[in-house]
Amino acid sequence: MAQNSSCRKRPNILITGTPGTGKTTTAAALAEVMELRHINVGDFANEENLTNGWDDTFDSYYINEDLVCDALENLMEEGGNIVDHHACDFFPECCFDRVVVLQTDSSVLYDRFTKRLFDCPRGYSDHKLASNTECQIFQVLLEEVKENYPDDIVIILRSDSLEDIAKNVETLTSWISNWSPVV
Repeated sequence: MAQNSSCRKRPNILITGTPGTGKTTTAAALAEVMELRHINVGDFANEENLTNGWDDTFDSYYINEDLVCDALENLMEEGGNIVDHHACDFFPECCFDRVVVLQTDSSVLYDRFTKRLFDCPRGYSDHKLASNTECQIFQVLLEEVKENYPDDIVIILRSDSLEDIAKNVETLTSWISNWSPVV
């Protein structure tokens, strides 16, 4: 997946963070406001059969990252995508013009996870809850972003409340409105 942002008419944005930080909510709202394509990687991989089996520990599918990148290549070259996923290290740097890391206070995140224990059809296992909470506390996703993308395209945003999400969408809308391809 090799492309140059100068070929795109609209930017590609990756929204990442620990599960529960509001990635999908933010991405969907931003895509709607800016009339961009929202790609939830987990849903996309499941719909396109780009998985390698089931992980009983985390109650989710294993995503075949190579197949996902191959399947997204033309869309990414075209531009105008808001991609949301809790991992980012398998996407080539050239895919994105902005990488957003959402962070949520650990107590707020824990409350969201425990709510998911009761809201999800299969529940949210204690192991998954603990692992995701630790991931946020130790800022695993932030470190992954810092290792894989240049600092000048990375932005860290708080996502503790609906007001934060609205403000984040506004911030990103402004950035998209002012974006121009790198020449």
